[in-house]
Amino acid sequence: MRPLHRLATATVALAWVLFLPYEAVSYARLPAGDTGDAGDAEDAASAEPFGAECRIRVDDSDVTAHCHNPYPQVDHVRLHIECADWWDLDSDGPAVPAGPAQTVRLDGRCWKEVRSAWVSHARGS
Repeated sequence: MRPLHRLATATVALAWVLFLPYEAVSYARLPAGDTGDAGDAEDAASAEPFGAECRIRVDDSDVTAHCHNPYPQVDHVRLHIECADWWDLDSDGPAVPAGPAQTVRLDGRCWKEVRSAWVSHARGS
C-alpha cells in the first residue's frame, strides 16, 4: 500500500508543477528598421518592461515599503494593508509617483496586527 501512496503523492506534485501558471514574462522587441503597423506599435508599448521593484517590511503594526523604479516610465505605486482584527480598518494609501531611477517610501499601519501588505502599480504619464 505504501508504494501506491508515494506514487500518488509524486503524481499530484508533478501535476501542480506542470499546470500552475508560469509567471515569467518575455518582452518582445521589434527588429531594427521594422516599424510595424499601428497595432504592433501598441503591442510593443504594452510589452515594454514596467513596474517598480518594491520591498515591504512589517514591524509589529507598522508597514514600510521602499519602491525603486529602474525603468524610464513613471509608475504610480500604492500601499495596501489588510489588518488581522475585524474591527481594525484596512487601508489603501494614496498613489505616489515613482519616476525613472527614483526610490519612494510608503508607510502605513494597523492598530494591532497586520495580516498582509502589498503594493499595486499603475502606469503614469
